[in-house]
Amino acid sequence: MIRPKQAKACATNDARGGALLAVLWLAAALSAIAFSVALTVRGEIARSEAGLEGAQAHFIALAGLERARLYMNWGSLEKLPNGRPKYWDPTMPGYLFPFPGGLASVEIIPESSKLNVNLAKPEELMQVLESLGVPMGTAMQITAAIIDWRSGGDAMSPFDGFYLGLAPSFRARHASIEEIEELLFVQGVTPQLFYGRYEKAPDGSMYPVPGLRDCLTVYMPLGPGFDVNTAAPPVLAVAGMPLPLIDVVLKQRRLAPITREQFDALGLGGSGKVILGGGPFYTIRSTGRAFGPNGGLRETRRTVSCVLRRNDPEWRLPELFTVMRWREPDIEERPLFDLWPR
Repeated sequence: MIRPKQAKACATNDARGGALLAVLWLAAALSAIAFSVALTVRGEIARSEAGLEGAQAHFIALAGLERARLYMNWGSLEKLPNGRPKYWDPTMPGYLFPFPGGLASVEIIPESSKLNVNLAKPEELMQVLESLGVPMGTAMQITAAIIDWRSGGDAMSPFDGFYLGLAPSFRARHASIEEIEELLFVQGVTPQLFYGRYEKAPDGSMYPVPGLRDCLTVYMPLGPGFDVNTAAPPVLAVAGMPLPLIDVVLKQRRLAPITREQFDALGLGGSGKVILGGGPFYTIRSTGRAFGPNGGLRETRRTVSCVLRRNDPEWRLPELFTVMRWREPDIEERPLFDLWPR
């Protein structure tokens, strides 16, 4: 039989035990809340820092693009002691511009270093596609689809039947391609084939494989020659350059753009299909990277680009170049030259 005093003591102990348990549960809950808040704050800080780095890189890229446009307008009016232009001429394919907050790597790519998609012969399109790793059967189908897309006529083609079966449905333009992105609608052209991809080398490193946008253009070329510094390997192959020489050119221009002296030493001017420089349309592609706290370059990169047309001096326009197209941001930066400091 439990006496009243013992019962009261047990009740008191139970109450104290319950209070202690409640305190422990409350402490655990507060700890979990504090941990969750800390993780959220840390994540938001990291996101904010990444956003800030991206914004800095973006505006550095814009500054690099605008400076390159200015240099191109100034042209070759002033010379350096070695006789090279101080600002720009068609044989200068790139710059590394320093700014207080970072660096901008700028590439100037003549559109004449690409095949005109509206004028290219079927065998040239086939050669480009096979050089990009497309199987022969698929390359033949894509070539036929491109020819069908750019060819006039009101009659229905087998390709129109394919496009009308899609959702949403459409028909081929059956007219000249006005924007190179139209190729993304052509049967068989995938985003990977259009934009390019990365593949693994035997040593484990990754190297870029160009896409159709790097090989084809809708802008009229200046002449029959392709710029040796910026033409993609499939285009150099179309120009008749043998594969061993293409490898030599690629290795050389990965280190630095090929100069006139190197161009002559390699014997590249014999056929006339490969030249230094080009025009009158140019793509300026600028990639920005900001400085970190230790003065090194951050890994965050942003790229912007535009297409310029060189104006005829007889037009008496206030600027030498007119902007034809602006991409901000550009899709996936794959630099032609490694200009970043090591």
